[in-house]
Amino acid sequence: MDPSLLDTDILTEIFKLRNQSVAAKAAAYLQQHGRFAVSAMTRFEVLRGLRHKRASKSLERFELMCARILIVPISDNVLDKAADLWVEARDGGHSQRDADLIIAASALVQNRTLVTGNTPHFQWMSGLSLDNWRVP
Repeated sequence: MDPSLLDTDILTEIFKLRNQSVAAKAAAYLQQHGRFAVSAMTRFEVLRGLRHKRASKSLERFELMCARILIVPISDNVLDKAADLWVEARDGGHSQRDADLIIAASALVQNRTLVTGNTPHFQWMSGLSLDNWRVP
């Protein structure tokens, strides 16, 4: 498996421990690479959802999980790449959702495969390698 960056949906699947295919691929990835990597945007998306639900026990579990994950910061390089992707998305009639663009830009800048179950959101992006752990 190549070094990867987990999209929000896959990190959530790992956190909930419900999808067997995701769990198996996550375990294999950890065995090879030692830890997951996510964009700071992914951390934000999960954190805001848990805070909105006022899920204090899940928040504690999530913070413990984050302590063992590489959180890729949203640097100027990431924002510059996300801005380029936004223009490409707008010109091509694709979604310009900032979170997706920043997560994809993080993967591109870090030269990582983006692991997502939402491949249609990203498949139009040139140079971005995708992997869907939901597919057995």
